[in-house]
Formats: sequence, structure tokens, C-alpha cells
Amino acid sequence: MNTRTLGRTGLEVSAIGFGCMGLSHGYGHNLDDAHGIDVIRRAVDLGVTLFDTAQVYGPFTNEELVGKALAPVRDDVVIATKFGFDFDGTSETGLNSTPDYIRKTLDASLQRLGVENIDLLYQHRVDPAVPIEDVAGTVKELIAAGKVAHFGLSEAGTDTIRRAHAVQPVTALQSEYSLWWREPEEMILPTLVELGIGLVPFSPLGKGSSPAPSTTRQRSARETSAPLCRVTAPKAATRGGGWLTYSPGSQHERTRRLPRSPSHGSSPRTPRSCPFPARPRFTAWRRTSAHPPSPSMMTNSRS
Repeated sequence: MNTRTLGRTGLEVSAIGFGCMGLSHGYGHNLDDAHGIDVIRRAVDLGVTLFDTAQVYGPFTNEELVGKALAPVRDDVVIATKFGFDFDGTSETGLNSTPDYIRKTLDASLQRLGVENIDLLYQHRVDPAVPIEDVAGTVKELIAAGKVAHFGLSEAGTDTIRRAHAVQPVTALQSEYSLWWREPEEMILPTLVELGIGLVPFSPLGKGSSPAPSTTRQRSARETSAPLCRVTAPKAATRGGGWLTYSPGSQHERTRRLPRSPSHGSSPRTPRSCPFPARPRFTAWRRTSAHPPSPSMMTNSRS
């Protein structure tokens, strides 16, 4: 298995990573622990060393599953998790990245994962109510305390990235970058190259897309109300293409046009309902020219 180094802080990961969200979150039907553990350990056998989870996946149960599966090989893998959502019991109630809450939820993540430290800790979504300097400063303290090794952001804009990086070096940014959504090439990628930050793009094949004509199906309330939904289907699709509304966290809402399915006449590729589908995800990249990174310059993770 080839490896990649994320950012300039020396975090080396496998060229193929594994996003564990879909094992226990997002589809309405979760794998039992035994099956989920088998899947994760098979990925380890194949040479994967980067495993991605989050507090909000489940919520909480995905971290527990990942911790159980990786316990026998803890010293050989990189575990990434995320903070930033508040909860009422097991219901997500909004964003919360206040320093005290970060510390509290990190301790809970450590307990669920059964580890002494987190290799890569992301802020899952930017909290507009909390200065990013306070977030980065809190993570810096946690790194000094030995509870965290590397700091990451998700869905953050260039100004937020720069401000956070000035307080605590950011190892990786996790954001959408796909065949259909190339906006990061405009400002995000140049900023990451300048600062020496790695990129962990999710949904490189297109979030919520389907290459075949879509059919309506029943989805559970759990599935359709997941907190990470950022893409909404249009009320009606126009000839030659549909529309997706894109709301990247704390950034302004954008609308983008979807291409027509080439194999099905004028029928547009109608987006599936959210949430945060588990699609293949790149987990590292190296940009060497003015052109978008080629697949050989990235790593791929299924999330």
C-alpha cells in the first residue's frame, strides 16, 4: 500500500483510507457490530491505515464500533474523529465548538474509542458563534496535553483556514471536491498548497447522484433527518439537467447545475435525498501543477 503525508506535520496515512460513517449512520439500516468489525479489519488486512469517524455518526455508536475494531492494531493505524455538534441525548441540536464543550466531548470520544489520544481531530463544521482562534487554541492545548496529535478543519473557507493555521498548524482540510463540484480549485487548493495543508475531499463522484434514472423509495425518518444533509433536491428538474443547492457549512449557499445523464436521453440526474451519502472519498493529495490533481496524486477512502 502506498502512503501519503498530510500537511507538514508528518501525518503519514495509507493511499487508501476508510470512512466508517456508513457502517452505523446515514442509511437507516446499520450493520451489527460483528459485521462492522469484520469490514474494518478486512480493510486493515488490505493495508488501510487511515480510519475516519465522528461524534455525530450514530451519534456516538460509530466511534464505539471503530474503537472495538481497531483495538488489536491501535499502534498501526491512524484514527480521525470530529467534534462540533451539540446533542440532546442522541438528537443533534446544532453547532457547538465552545472550548469547554470541545474538551468535554473529546474526553467522551477518547472513552468511546478506547484510546489515549486522537491522531487527527477535525472541527466537523465551522461554528459562527465561536471565533476560530478559540477553537484552534483549544485544540493546541489538547495537543500539548497529549490527547490529540493533529488538527483538522472541515468545510472551512480560506479566511477561517488562515486564522486557525496561525494559532495551530492545520494538518488537513476535509471538504467536498468532486467531479461535479470543483469550486475548491478556485481558492481552497491554492491556499492549502501555500500553507502546506493536506486535503481530504469527500464525495469525489458527486454527492447524492445516480448514473441511472432515479426512483422514489421510502426512507426512514432517521435517514432523511440526519444532521449533515447539505444537498436538497429541486421541486422539478428541467430538460438537460437538474439543480442542486449547495450549503457548505458556514459559507454562503450556492446553486449548481447537474449534467444530464448521457445514457438516458434528456432525463436529468435527479439527486437522491440526503443525508451525507457514503461515497468514495479522497484522503490525501499532492498538487504539482496548475491543473486539478490526477487520481494518481490522491488517495481514496470510502465513507
